[in-house]
Amino acid sequence: MSSVAVLTPESFAEHLSGVPEDEAYIPTYLEAFPPLPENKGAPGDKSGEPAGAWGSKIRPIKASVITQVFNVPLEERRYKDNSQFGDGGEEAKVCLDIMQRTGAHIELSLAKDQGLSIMVTGKLDSVMKARKEIVSRLQTQASATVAIPKEHHRFVIGKNGEKLQELELKTATKIAIPRPDDPSLNIRITGTKEGIEKARHEILLISAEQDKRAVERLSLEKVFHPFIAGAYNRLVQELCQETGARVSIPPPSLHKDEIVITGEKEAVALAISRIRAIYDEKAKSVMVVEVTAPAWLHRFIIGKKGQNIGRITQQLPKVHIEFTDGEERISLEGPTEEVEQAQVQIQDIIRDLLVRMDYTDVNIDQRFHRHLIGKNGANINRIKEQYKVSVWIPQEPDRSGLVRIEGDPKGVQLARRELMEMAQRMENERTKDLIVEQKFHRAIIGQKGEKIKEVRDKFPEVMINFPDPAQKSDIVQLRGPKNEVEKCAKFLAKLIADLMENSFSLSIPIFKQFHKNIIGKGGANIKKDCGGVHIHFPSEGSGSDRVTVRGPAGEVERAKRQLLQLAEEKAECGRIGFTFLVNNFTAELQAKPEYHKFLIGKGGVNIRGVRDRTGARIIFPSPDEPEQELITIIGREEAVRLAQKELETLVKNLDDVVEDSMVVETRHHRYFVCRRGQVLRELAEEYGGVAVSFPRTGTHSDRITLKGAKDCVEAAKRRIQEIIEDLEAQVSVEVAVPQRYHRAVMGPKGVRIQQITRDYEVQVKFPERDDNNTAGQPRQSGNEWNPEAEFVLRKCDVITISGRTEKCELAKIALLALVPVTEDVEVSFELHRYIIGQKGSGIRKMMEEYEVNIWVPQPEQQSDVIKVTGQVANVERAKSGLLERVKELQAEQEDRALRSFKVSISVDPKFHPKIIGRKGAVISQIRKDHDVNVQFPDKGDELQDVIVISGYERNTEEARSAIELLVSTLQEMVSHDVHLDPRTHARIIGARGKAVRKTMEEFKVDIRFPQPGSEDPGRVTVTGLPESVDNAVDHLLNLEEEYVSDGRETIISIWSKRDKLSKGFVVRDAPWNDKAPDMSNAEDFPTFGAGLAPKQTSAWGPKKF
Repeated sequence: MSSVAVLTPESFAEHLSGVPEDEAYIPTYLEAFPPLPENKGAPGDKSGEPAGAWGSKIRPIKASVITQVFNVPLEERRYKDNSQFGDGGEEAKVCLDIMQRTGAHIELSLAKDQGLSIMVTGKLDSVMKARKEIVSRLQTQASATVAIPKEHHRFVIGKNGEKLQELELKTATKIAIPRPDDPSLNIRITGTKEGIEKARHEILLISAEQDKRAVERLSLEKVFHPFIAGAYNRLVQELCQETGARVSIPPPSLHKDEIVITGEKEAVALAISRIRAIYDEKAKSVMVVEVTAPAWLHRFIIGKKGQNIGRITQQLPKVHIEFTDGEERISLEGPTEEVEQAQVQIQDIIRDLLVRMDYTDVNIDQRFHRHLIGKNGANINRIKEQYKVSVWIPQEPDRSGLVRIEGDPKGVQLARRELMEMAQRMENERTKDLIVEQKFHRAIIGQKGEKIKEVRDKFPEVMINFPDPAQKSDIVQLRGPKNEVEKCAKFLAKLIADLMENSFSLSIPIFKQFHKNIIGKGGANIKKDCGGVHIHFPSEGSGSDRVTVRGPAGEVERAKRQLLQLAEEKAECGRIGFTFLVNNFTAELQAKPEYHKFLIGKGGVNIRGVRDRTGARIIFPSPDEPEQELITIIGREEAVRLAQKELETLVKNLDDVVEDSMVVETRHHRYFVCRRGQVLRELAEEYGGVAVSFPRTGTHSDRITLKGAKDCVEAAKRRIQEIIEDLEAQVSVEVAVPQRYHRAVMGPKGVRIQQITRDYEVQVKFPERDDNNTAGQPRQSGNEWNPEAEFVLRKCDVITISGRTEKCELAKIALLALVPVTEDVEVSFELHRYIIGQKGSGIRKMMEEYEVNIWVPQPEQQSDVIKVTGQVANVERAKSGLLERVKELQAEQEDRALRSFKVSISVDPKFHPKIIGRKGAVISQIRKDHDVNVQFPDKGDELQDVIVISGYERNTEEARSAIELLVSTLQEMVSHDVHLDPRTHARIIGARGKAVRKTMEEFKVDIRFPQPGSEDPGRVTVTGLPESVDNAVDHLLNLEEEYVSDGRETIISIWSKRDKLSKGFVVRDAPWNDKAPDMSNAEDFPTFGAGLAPKQTSAWGPKKF
């Protein structure tokens, strides 16, 4: 058995490194050259094959790479100039581009008949895509049409266009199918003649296959559909299998009588005859019966998950049973005998249920329903489980108080009694509202609700509800038994009084430099002199010198005196005057934030009166300040005291909560409570948080309740009376606006119409939308919208405005100002496409910017009129913007005309590559410097020496001068061939041409090396100015000499190192190291003619002589 060993460069290099023998491990021959596994069986015996990977049967794998070869005849070639065939030809460039885009490998060759032979190799998908592109780009294209019925087009397209894509790839053609709204039957195929024929054949096959199919619709009464379908649709499934047609029966939930049959014509006809036979048979034997049963009992007749009815329909599958909601009848349809049996069974169920079941209705006020249900349904679920009944409580929108109980007669009565007791208990409960300033809510609740939990544990029957912090409400609601509520209210009142007593605060101005001295070390001075209160000094960087003291009123006043005394002592010690300016006296006042608006008054009238009377300056907190209740008074001391007293009187009056009522007719109630109580919220904000309560719907009471400060309540009553007078003086004005403009009038989310209602204090009502737009809509010309169509008034076009007469008229004017108008703008037809922009981007941008609709006529009309529709102001802005755009486009047209100036220059084609430069660098720079376009002649043009320059006249002349200067320089250039040792070329060129590029840039020359396989591999061409060429040649020769000498030294060094080696590659126990055979051994090396022992046979066989 032969062995193969591979010595890698790395191992050889390691061997050359001269590792001493005693340090290197010498492998054995078998370790260095392990043998391949041997076949130990007899020849031809497969049992001796190894059981490993080499011996297992390998399953053939289908190749993932395929090769396709096809030809393009000469007459169908797109590029027929064979002089350009090869690497530089257009066909080769096209193939290279296709290879890069598809990943397939393409080989191109020229046949004897001048046709193209193309071989494409790669994965199937890549080959098919490459083949399609090759045919479309290298082969002349023809086109043909094939006409098939319109309904077959969708089968050619296939699901998601997959069939069409497959067909195009398979035939290497482009197939254009008319749009669904196009009545044309013709499908256009573009490609080669062979591909067109293939595609045409495939399309006709698809159409022929569809011609064999048919679609029929049978309209049969829905009552007979179950008989045609059969139990579990078995009958219709058997029908489909026997006939081969597809039968589609609408489901029971879909109220349609139409049955659709599709398939082969013969199969459809057979299915129709079978279905009609079933229908005719059943139509004669079907009857309809009605059974009377109370509507509340229907769900019990049906049973849990339809068990009762399911049992009947399983026994009598041809019977259809239908329950009607809200009616006391059950309909049965089907064969006479089976319907009678089903009727008997249902009547038995009804009789049994009437004996076992009962129901009752209980009228409970709807406001108690949620308490009956309980948290997460706890109460009602308990009642259901305990008494084995069902309880139906109406949903909130029903506004019904009727609660229904169904189930066992005894359980129904017990559940009714418990629900009535719960309702009566809730009616006896009392609700009480406590006015607690919101700033105390957190203190009452405590950290993590600890304090309020103690209160609730003390009064477990009382529910205590605090308002949401976002509502900024002071009302805490108590609900429960009357006595418990009163006790809880007294307890909370005492708790609040303690909090209020300890929450008195004053702000004292003390110079900042005294703060540290007043506090003392570790707060010693403060603790000694001002105990029992909370004192807050401002932080270092705050810039404030005011010290806040909070606690019981008496303790706060005492602490204030102590602090001022300390400040005076520190001032005397530091010989600093501590005097308060007469005109800079400050006092502070606490008032709820909701009182501030009332204290200020409408337009500031109230606070201005206080300022005028006292001469003090009053500052209210800004929204972002932490102390929202603190009002600061600044001025002379007597003025500040007077203003403080007056404001305290006003606040005290506001704190005195009173409850009053007034009569408001019920027809006006809706105005106050609609829009989620918007009017009531405005009243509360404007009049110191006054609470206005309207009676519940259905109570027929016209008395409303107002609760709050006395002055606020009186002011709110006057305002409500004014609103009522406005409502009674209201009139309705109708405004006719075409329905198509209603959305524009409303604006985004109704913002425009909301502004009108606020500004003019009116109500605006839009009519219901009429989806039948055939009347009153703009006329159409073909598919064109005509903004000038005649308007026909309809009910859905009338908008109603309600309010005072004068305000309604003003609102009407404002509303009509929002109605879009249409204006014509004269714009030259040639500019329309520029105004529209790419894919309509230009026109969309203008419509969004000016909030208008711009209508541009269709191109075939060639009209110069563009219509702009929108609000008057927006239309005017849009017209101005449109005219500005027209001016810009006209200026661009003039500029294009100036830029289209052309000049030609004749240049020898051999200089064209030099003018273009490497990767177009030279010509790109000329184009950039002179802002021109330079066009070189295409291959095959008659005038190969003409270069065309286009742009502004002056720029083209400058560019021509630049090119002429470049050409004159090129004409002075010379070319010189120098022979360099081919072994040095790679080093002269450098990695990726870096070294040779550096040389060319240094000497301003062009250096060309020979192509592989050239007749003269050592010839290098240097082109440039004579002096530069000479210098470059000298440089190259120097490099050659240097690299050749380096090469010799390297070779000598390597061989000298090899000569020094004592041994080559050494292995142990090699076959050649075995002892040489003994040639004198006659057995191993027998001699001719020598006598042998009789018992021994010759190695050369039996003796012949």
